[in-house]
Amino acid sequence: MNTKVVKVDREHPDRELIECAGEILKQGGLVAFPTETVYGLGGDGLNASSSEKIYAAKGRPSDNPLIIHIADMESLERIVREVPEEARKLANAYWPGPLTMIFQKNENVPYETTGGLESVAVRMPSHPVARALIMSGGGYIAAPSANTSGRPSPTCAEHVEEDLSGRIDMILDGGEVEIGLESTIVDFTSEKPVILRPGYISQEMIGKVIGEVEMDKGLLITDSTVKPKAPGMKYRHYAPKAGLTIVQGSAKAVKDYINSQCRSLEKNGQRAGVISTDENQKFYQAAVVKSIGRREDEEGIARHLFGILRAFDEEDVDCIYSEAFDTPQMGQAIMNRLLKAAGHHIIYLEEQKEESK
Repeated sequence: MNTKVVKVDREHPDRELIECAGEILKQGGLVAFPTETVYGLGGDGLNASSSEKIYAAKGRPSDNPLIIHIADMESLERIVREVPEEARKLANAYWPGPLTMIFQKNENVPYETTGGLESVAVRMPSHPVARALIMSGGGYIAAPSANTSGRPSPTCAEHVEEDLSGRIDMILDGGEVEIGLESTIVDFTSEKPVILRPGYISQEMIGKVIGEVEMDKGLLITDSTVKPKAPGMKYRHYAPKAGLTIVQGSAKAVKDYINSQCRSLEKNGQRAGVISTDENQKFYQAAVVKSIGRREDEEGIARHLFGILRAFDEEDVDCIYSEAFDTPQMGQAIMNRLLKAAGHHIIYLEEQKEESK
């Protein structure tokens, strides 16, 4: 398959180009497109065969549910059994935007799209290109991140092309995304709303709209006996080729530990990489040190995370060490992605213990 890559203006997408991409979706094809979070791999969300093509292109397990992207609330009503009042409040506050909500699906949504579940995940993106494509493509685009399953999510069209060229019909290149981490997911199928994936819309922000909301226990802890609520949460994601270890503790303790590990590796003829912040980059003694940005700029850290993980694949390192990023608003989301990329391998220096699951 020849994958066509076309540039598209973010604010004023060419109508003829969007209509062409929409026709591909209507005919059962796949189109990668930019959203405000990451690039998505889109297919017709109400077409079972389109969803099957998405799984095949990504190499994605078929029990890993897809998110349906819509452009208006009327579209939501046509694919779910009911919309709880709390969900409507969140929609009023954060849609369009980086928020996904899970509802009980109705008969219009095929099980191929939901990974066999009776529930469906739905999002209304704010990116102008994404919204135009949804409306042109029939109103319902099933779209996971546009990467090979397990790889870091794509934050630019080049990442998509690297992973999926030859497997999909078209890539709409709208430049680098704004946020860089996937949407927050809130489950409304239980008695109480539960956050299944942290993102730009934080637990605190959600709480201000609907009151106290729980975080799923399987998100940030490493206890293998705690089962996540959604099938897609059990798979390792975002992994660079080299093994990744997160090191948490005081700035000095982290620096001293990582440098000690790097020296030991170098003596054995191995190359180490370090993910640092601007403030600490000069203190590390590793073969490759990459800064993810200023520690106070948590949105920049989030936006650069997946790109940094991909960049290390070009550096021929044997292992990677990363500082921890417990930032105020997006710290939960950033650490959630880092933990998945590291296979939950994190070293707590202050407590003098290591956890590896």
